[in-house]
Amino acid sequence: MTASPLAGMTNQWLASLELQLGYSDYGTQLTRTKRSGPLTIQKAFYPEGRDCAHLYLLHPPAGIVSGDKLNVGIDVQDNAHTLVTTPGANRFYRARTDLSIGDPKQTQVTQITLGGGAKCEHFPLETIVYNQADGINNVEVRLQKNSMYCGWDMTCLGLPSSSESFTGGSFTQLNTLYCDDILLYHDRVQIDPTSQIQQHDAGLADNTVFGTFLAYASDEQVSKATRTELIEQLRYVVEQHKANSLISITDIRQLLVIRYLGQQAHQCKDLFIALWKLIRPIYIKKHAIQPRIWFT
Repeated sequence: MTASPLAGMTNQWLASLELQLGYSDYGTQLTRTKRSGPLTIQKAFYPEGRDCAHLYLLHPPAGIVSGDKLNVGIDVQDNAHTLVTTPGANRFYRARTDLSIGDPKQTQVTQITLGGGAKCEHFPLETIVYNQADGINNVEVRLQKNSMYCGWDMTCLGLPSSSESFTGGSFTQLNTLYCDDILLYHDRVQIDPTSQIQQHDAGLADNTVFGTFLAYASDEQVSKATRTELIEQLRYVVEQHKANSLISITDIRQLLVIRYLGQQAHQCKDLFIALWKLIRPIYIKKHAIQPRIWFT
């Protein structure tokens, strides 16, 4: 397990990163960056023009250990557009068992706020939860009726390829999305091996990877008829990938909710990207351009 270098002093590593993006005649720009601890970004990239800033969130330790608390705030102001991703997988390592040292909890909170006409695409790579981890991963999105959001999370329990199953510990994934301060979506997945949710047919049904892809646009931006047609196209792509048993697609109050439940993180990512390629031209009015970091 990788230990925090501050473990001997504070038994925890607190890190925060606050980003603000604004829009002007020069396009979308980072207008404010505030950081503390090992969370940062290099700079904004513009592979598709100045109106969309691509950001790569960097966490050099590449994992979260007991006592660590990571907070990321992304404020996308009126008419700005950003695509945020990570250069690699996030990891919740095995939690400490000696409680006298400190709190074993491992926490990551991401808060995304969108202004009027703003667009945010939040596509972190997969989160790997090691056996005996004690993790919490929260993603909260607050948008306005005329802003647009596309974002996913992908969670992998244990390291099946190394014959290390998630047989102990706990992990909670919480996703919430508000539109004009009204809660549209609240989804909480709490994994606790003692509850048998991993084995239960109404739970994970012995699958080790689950993911959620959310896409929001109002009826004024994307009509209900267009969204209905889009869903049919998405389901056709799922069928072409022979993934009907892995993917579900639901329209909840103008919010597309796409779920994956299976065994392979790369399969989940490939399917989500294939669906994003259909969603983006309709929601964002741009063709899908994958971040370069995904190919390294």
